[in-house]
Parts: sequence; C-alpha cells; structure tokens
Amino acid sequence: MPELRKTEYVGEVVWLGQTTRVNDLLLAEVVEKVDLTLDGILGEIHSGATRPACVRVRDLYAEGTEIANTRQLTILSEEDLVAIAADMRLDRVDPARMGGNVVLRGIPDFTHLPPSSRLQAESGATLVVDRLNLPCTIPARSIEAAHPGFGKAFKPAAAGRRGVTAWVERGGELRIGSRLRLFVPDQRAWHPEDVA
Repeated sequence: MPELRKTEYVGEVVWLGQTTRVNDLLLAEVVEKVDLTLDGILGEIHSGATRPACVRVRDLYAEGTEIANTRQLTILSEEDLVAIAADMRLDRVDPARMGGNVVLRGIPDFTHLPPSSRLQAESGATLVVDRLNLPCTIPARSIEAAHPGFGKAFKPAAAGRRGVTAWVERGGELRIGSRLRLFVPDQRAWHPEDVA
C-alpha cells in the first residue's frame, strides 16, 4: 500500500524566481525555467544539501549548527498572494519580494498542505513540502521599499498564507506552465488527546 495518496489537485506554475545574491532587500530574479537538482536550484541562496540552523529550529539546535536543508525552495500560491494583496490594500504583492521560487495556481488552502506532501511535475521533478513558511520582516522591508507605508501590513496579511518551504526529492525541469500533481500522506491527523 503506498504511503502517499494521489489527489485530484494539480497546480500550474505561473511564476518562477531565484535569489542568487543577498543585499539589503530581498528580491528574486524572475526566470522562465529552473533546473532542479537534489541540492535545489544551483546558485540560489537556499540551495545545498545542508544549511546552518536558524531561529526557526532554535528549540532543537544552536543557531549555525549544520543540519539537512529542507528549505531549498519557497513555494507560494497565486490565490494566497491575491488575498495578501487585498488585505494590504495593494493591487498585487510581488513574489520576488517574498523570496519566492515557485508560484502555483489551483491548489486550495495551499499554505496548509500536510508536511511530506509531494508535488510532482510531468518532468518527474518532485518537491517535498517541509512545512508552512511563517511571515517575517525580511519580505516586509522589500515590500516597503516598493510600496512606502505598506511594509508593516505584510506580516499580519501573510499569516497562514506565505506558502511552504520544500526540498527536492527528484531533480528535473520546471517551466512556466508546468503542472504539478499533489500527493498527500495517507494517514490520519495526529490526535494524542484521543489515546488513553
């Protein structure tokens, strides 16, 4: 019996980006395609098999400890970006200013996909969802630079909508228009309070 269940949901890639250098403001370069390797997108600031632990895992590791890199990619949904922009009273929020790598259209409640879900492209490229990506002040500063007076609105507007972090399980090509099928873990939600 497979541990992953194929769903009816397919997301279409509507935007791709990569951040190759870090400066004062977060800003990804828009691209038409990416070649995914087991290290992520080569040359991207989040690529690599390992990464230094950050504040997101501070209860587990001291900052800077070398750990497996499950944050190779940031995947956003077009639907969430529209909702964030509406809450911020902007026409749109640029995924390049959010450190995005992939924007998908067509998978509802995207930011809350179960960890270990898979997104598989026709090319065979397969991404594993690590967890939801919490909003932070780094994109807010970049948004503020583009839309003065609006940066502070980002964090509350993006809560529960900032997409997911993911890592590459199988390499391959992604292009604008690529379609990714969603597979979810075939298990019930964890309910420790129900176990006596």
